[in-house]
Amino acid sequence: MTGLVDQWGHPLQKELLTQDVAGPSVTGVRSPYSGYPADGLSPSRLADILREADQGEPLRYYELAETIEERDLHYAGVLATRKRSVAQIDITVEAASDDARDVQMADMIREWLKRDELSDEIFDMMDAVGKQTSFTEIIWDSSMGQWQPLRLEWRDPRWFMWDRKTMRVPQLRGGIDGTAVACDLPAFKFIQTQIKAKSGLPVRSGIARIAAWAWMFKAFTQRDWAIFSQTYGQPVRIGKFHEGATKEDKATLFRAVANIAGDCAAIIPQSMQIEFVEAKNVTAGSDLYEKRADWLDRQISKAILGQTNTTDAQSGGLGSGQAQVHDGVREDIETADCKALSAAINRDLIRPWIDLEYGPQRKYPRVVIARPTQEDLQQLTESLNVLVPLGMRVSASEVRDKFGLGDPGETDELLGAPAKADPAVAPPITAEPATIAAHSQQEAPHPAEQIAAAIASFGDLAIGEMVTSIQSMLDRATDLAEFRAMLDAAFGEIDSTALANALAGGIVAAQAAGRADAIEET
Repeated sequence: MTGLVDQWGHPLQKELLTQDVAGPSVTGVRSPYSGYPADGLSPSRLADILREADQGEPLRYYELAETIEERDLHYAGVLATRKRSVAQIDITVEAASDDARDVQMADMIREWLKRDELSDEIFDMMDAVGKQTSFTEIIWDSSMGQWQPLRLEWRDPRWFMWDRKTMRVPQLRGGIDGTAVACDLPAFKFIQTQIKAKSGLPVRSGIARIAAWAWMFKAFTQRDWAIFSQTYGQPVRIGKFHEGATKEDKATLFRAVANIAGDCAAIIPQSMQIEFVEAKNVTAGSDLYEKRADWLDRQISKAILGQTNTTDAQSGGLGSGQAQVHDGVREDIETADCKALSAAINRDLIRPWIDLEYGPQRKYPRVVIARPTQEDLQQLTESLNVLVPLGMRVSASEVRDKFGLGDPGETDELLGAPAKADPAVAPPITAEPATIAAHSQQEAPHPAEQIAAAIASFGDLAIGEMVTSIQSMLDRATDLAEFRAMLDAAFGEIDSTALANALAGGIVAAQAAGRADAIEET
């Protein structure tokens, strides 16, 4: 027993961390075999199942939720779409600070997240989309003298229940050994993911509870549709015999009429006839059943994805605008799922892991599940070029995260800014002897022109640096007043030494050119 506790205040029992405490038991109450309460489901029976869950026994409700997912292709498809939309998003880790110890903790988590099994484990955690809650058992490993999650095992929600006092605190059915009364979940052993479809008690906040009624009505519609198709899908076959037909003739005709649908062939005497009478309301009746089933499917799509445009062929009158609206709604749902899953992992996995390995911390590293924001990195670079020289303090690790770069190691070769050439010192002129001889035969430019050309190139470089800074301010400013304020704020900080030297050089060049011309004239 240690002083560490979980979110519910349950004390840590380290001897349980490496054990499977919520696995199935054939002889206990956590049976791997499931019932099928959906067989022969009726409105009154469905109400009894939901009422039973509300009173603290959700076993049959979770069995029903599993059955619906297995038997309804549309429900299973849209539910899997929402799960996988989160399971395939890359996970990032944010260190608590730039301190070496905090970075070390974050790197430990990043290394563990590279496991190939992580995508499947995230998908299993997203089982909470349908049932509101999912439980994932953490099997810890300490064989190397360090604590580390060995694997994450999805556990059947049928093996859990809720306390009778608040109906919010989860309990393990059958206790640790599976044969006793329900007990509180051991500390640091489970990731409890909760994704709400509505506010309320956990057992009443899942999509499966909402979808159960639609699924039942759809099952009634499909059953009636099958009966209708069987009855009216084939024309009525009428056999006619002549007045003097014997019993053997009538029997022959009846067998022909009865078997003609399956065999598609029959032999009858020439004097007999078979007529096919088709029902006139077959198409209208069939369309009614199909429209009702499609309408129920669209309601399921709205409940799970928040839209129907990507699951049903509904173009509507808004064209591409409708698709954009629907995609936006689904993006909101995905973002909420990512935040809920990130919160569960940070609370039930990351923090316990850091507590076990490093002890309690004031701040902990955070796992972030989110699609990367489409940020203008070029604009960010230009802004940093202006703001950092003005004194703005920017976290280096945050900038690296935005560019997708990791923290450099101690032995890594580091990139740096290239050394700037001293404009006051002209680079040496090197040329081949033949080139020098060729130029010597040409007329040499005027000395003043040579000095002016050198000063002009240096002045362009000095002015270019200032123009770049001013251009960045102009791009960020929303109006001229803001641009003027930015110029006033940065006026004292802009280095004008190079420009002053260029202007001084220009004056010297002009004076030298005038003296050279005067000498030539005399």
